[in-house]
Amino acid sequence: MRNKVMIGVAVLGLLGVGVYVILATYGNQSDRQTAAETQQPSCELAVQRGKTLDQAAVGELAAFRGIEEPLDMSFIAFKDSEGVNKTLEDWKGKVVLFNLWATWCPPCREEMPYFEELQKTRAGDRFDVVAVSIDLGSAEKPKAFYEQVGLTALPFYQDSTMEAFQQLREKGVALGMPTTLIVDENSCALGVLNGPAHWASDDALTLIDAALALNPG
Repeated sequence: MRNKVMIGVAVLGLLGVGVYVILATYGNQSDRQTAAETQQPSCELAVQRGKTLDQAAVGELAAFRGIEEPLDMSFIAFKDSEGVNKTLEDWKGKVVLFNLWATWCPPCREEMPYFEELQKTRAGDRFDVVAVSIDLGSAEKPKAFYEQVGLTALPFYQDSTMEAFQQLREKGVALGMPTTLIVDENSCALGVLNGPAHWASDDALTLIDAALALNPG
């Protein structure tokens, strides 16, 4: 049975007043793969690493929190702009800023130019931005948004099933939209920020540099 999605709006204070879209989902979820089913022992280290990032989460990124339970992100699946299947395991060896967004989410739309700037200035052998649209249906609408805003450096990815969001929601990690996680080189979650932030700010760069420093190799 197709899941039914109810969308509500709440107000989140984040250095001012911002809008944060809360999703509540109902339906048969027994066929979904959960993080617990794919959890790997290596992600236990990421919990300890994530705690150290709390100290670097200040200013624009003050709402960021280290992950509390081991969470393997390698199974998170989506498609690229050509419809090719991808998972976060494809980024093993890199620190990833992983974002879930949608065109119907105003704060998500506002964040996208920040991810574009971050991808232009920091992406490379050790770091990448992976922003995944969870717009249902075809990729036409989110791709049109990319063209409208002029996103050229940020690769396009989509999960039209919302499966990625549901899996992270079941673990108590994704509470609404937008949701952004820092994922380590082993595809383990280090921490999460629920709500919007200026991800191209100096505060964001400080946090990302702290995550990269955890894996100096």
